[in-house]
Amino acid sequence: MSRLLVLATLIAIALSPRLPAQGGANSSTTQEVANLSRTYLAWRQAVMNQNAREWERLTAAHRRMEVRNRLVSEKRPFPAAVFDLPAPPPKLEGLRAIHFSKKGPTAKVAYFGKIDFGIGGEPTENLLVLSFVNERGGWKYDKADFVNLMALPDVRKELANNDLRYVRETPECQASGQVPRPALPVREAPYIAKVYVFCPGREVEVTVNRVSRHRFANAKEAEVVIGGARDGANQVEYRIKKLEGGSGDEALAIRVYLMSQIEGTKPIKAFEYQVVEGGSVAPSGRGQFTVDAAIAAQLGASGQ
Repeated sequence: MSRLLVLATLIAIALSPRLPAQGGANSSTTQEVANLSRTYLAWRQAVMNQNAREWERLTAAHRRMEVRNRLVSEKRPFPAAVFDLPAPPPKLEGLRAIHFSKKGPTAKVAYFGKIDFGIGGEPTENLLVLSFVNERGGWKYDKADFVNLMALPDVRKELANNDLRYVRETPECQASGQVPRPALPVREAPYIAKVYVFCPGREVEVTVNRVSRHRFANAKEAEVVIGGARDGANQVEYRIKKLEGGSGDEALAIRVYLMSQIEGTKPIKAFEYQVVEGGSVAPSGRGQFTVDAAIAAQLGASGQ
């Protein structure tokens, strides 16, 4: 671990002379970036070693609870499933710290370079934004946002030439100053459920059973319902608004699927609000779906 921390410090110090911090680069900024790099690399080592105690110590409280609630809502073991990842967290070697932002108890560091997730192939130059939260006087790792610049070749060229307008002007690269309050813990889901939304040109907010809250913007995505579905009636509420640049005529779909634990059984579409292209979209609405004995049998799990 000591060798790892020394390496993290060397990486941050080596990269920081060109770091355009708020108000200009200085020794204080250099040290802060070094500290955040150490935090991330120690967190990464905990993940690689599957060290649950260190992972918990180094992860922001609200993020720990978010991960815990999502895993138990998928009926996966916590904390063991924390380390069941499709790819390891990326290293920082070879990356250049190009932007540092701190506001209140939050901070972000943006790195540019060939980000390697260790899954083979030749990494390309992209952007990695690491977020941190200060808790009880110490920095904790929050999350990483990977920005694939394949669709933004001009931005990739700008960053390679140290033109940093993109990271300076992009809100996602700036510390917010706000730390989410940790959610309440949920029990293991009676039934696994997912919210699916197709909403080109729109923003959609969906709440299931007043517990699981989801936001989608110009997306085609699915997210796990926190707390899952339950026996009997389940409530669904949604809000919809048009985004700038949208025509207002795009098709829309909001669905809730129930996921069977019986191998080979397809998901059950339990709820749907759908509008064809050119149709009229309600700004908000609510509905419900019911999990009865017949559906429970298809899901292969008993409720609680």
